[in-house]
Parts: sequence; structure tokens; C-alpha cells
Amino acid sequence: MNGVALFRWMALIGWFGLFATLLAFTGWLQPPEALPRALALAILLVPLLFPLRGILHARRYTHAWASLLALAYITLGITLAANADERLYGGLVTFFSLAWFTGCLMFVKLDARRARAAQSATGDRPS
Repeated sequence: MNGVALFRWMALIGWFGLFATLLAFTGWLQPPEALPRALALAILLVPLLFPLRGILHARRYTHAWASLLALAYITLGITLAANADERLYGGLVTFFSLAWFTGCLMFVKLDARRARAAQSATGDRPS
């Protein structure tokens, strides 16, 4: 498996793991007391749906901006992990967000390098 595919899978696993973790903990395991469950799920999960199509289709531009979205979830995970009652939840959110972030950034870097190498091998010049 080459590096591009490895980091694409890392981004996918991070995204799906984050989605499943947020859904499981917010929906069933530790529902919020201050907000209705549906509202909390909407706030946490709807932003994750925006990059889904581009990530599934391995679009470099989507991976690039999705890494910025992952930063918000990294912050959320660290904040949750600071609370002793939600340490597991915060740790899982942080882990999957970091996997998503790293996978996206490295996919963009390696895929751009691969595209440049393929372009120079064929002798094409950018217009």
C-alpha cells in the first residue's frame, strides 16, 4: 500500500470513528443534560457531513479544508478530556480527530507530490 492510500484510509477511519464516537456518546451513553439530545447531535454531527462526499471520492481540495474542520473537533476532545467524568469520551474524540487531521494533511501533501511527478513524467506543462 502506498503512502497516498494509507493516509486516505487514515483520514476515512478518523472521520468515521469520530462520527461514531460522537453519535454513540451524545446519543446514548452520555446524553447532554442542558440541551435536547437531537439539538446536540445536530450541532456536533452536521458539520461532519459537509466534507463527506469529497473525502469518499478522494478529492484533494476537500481533504485540505476538512483538516481545518478537524481542528475544531480536536479542541472539543481536549476540552472534554479535561473533565474527569468525560475523559474516555474526550480521549476518543481527540484520537479520531487527530487521525482525521493527520490523514487529511498527509494525503494532500503526498497526492500533490504524486500528481506533480505524473505531470512531469508526461511532459505536460500547467496552463
